[in-house]
Amino acid sequence: MRRERVQTYLRDGVLDIALGDAVMTARQCAELVDLLGEYAEDRELRAVVLRSESADFCVGIDDELIMQRSYSATPADLLAGLRVPVVAVLNGRVESAGLELALAADVRLATPDARFRLSEVSQGRLPCWGGTQRLPRVIGQAAALRMILFGEPVVASDALHQGLVHEVVDTPLGRAAEYTAEWLTRAPLALEYAKEAVRDGSELRLREGLALEADLNTLLQTSRDRAEGIAAFLGKRAASFRNA
Repeated sequence: MRRERVQTYLRDGVLDIALGDAVMTARQCAELVDLLGEYAEDRELRAVVLRSESADFCVGIDDELIMQRSYSATPADLLAGLRVPVVAVLNGRVESAGLELALAADVRLATPDARFRLSEVSQGRLPCWGGTQRLPRVIGQAAALRMILFGEPVVASDALHQGLVHEVVDTPLGRAAEYTAEWLTRAPLALEYAKEAVRDGSELRLREGLALEADLNTLLQTSRDRAEGIAAFLGKRAASFRNA
């Protein structure tokens, strides 16, 4: 598919995704779904940066998408399902589907002018890309209910206090570059398994979550990257991980 509204740039295993429209159109949604599906099993991919070229990150979906009744593969679900770390760079208005996309990222960096809002209830609708489920898991049930039921915007400083964003910085793209550079020095399998342990373990009872962590540790111990990490530590040198 030729992409017109989603621009991408891949360098050293880091995929930069730039949304072109502040309103998520059916075409942009299809392009994003196609792109994320394309990279879902790419073992060369090491990290993803999601940002927007607009003054606003994303303010929601257009009428055509609203009328669609089924979302078999939403961009938020596909983004959340990526094995690699994902950092979202958030500016301006981050509303509705835009906030739901941001919630699917592992790290959220916001500019001081960023504003966060879920306004669907005031329009007689519900969030449809996981907002009612991911938001409470990030900021807690009480704060999430307030955002969803009242639809009031949350400013960046309050979002930071709530834990909705990890940092508020004037130059979030530069900070995102620092994050991805750090991830490139880490063992890809360890990053992948860490995401899986936290993401899937949060849905389990403690005993089951501990078993999942133990199983992932066992798998990691059999990897070449694990052996390389030990050898690099003992040899006092930088590790050369191969994602295997």
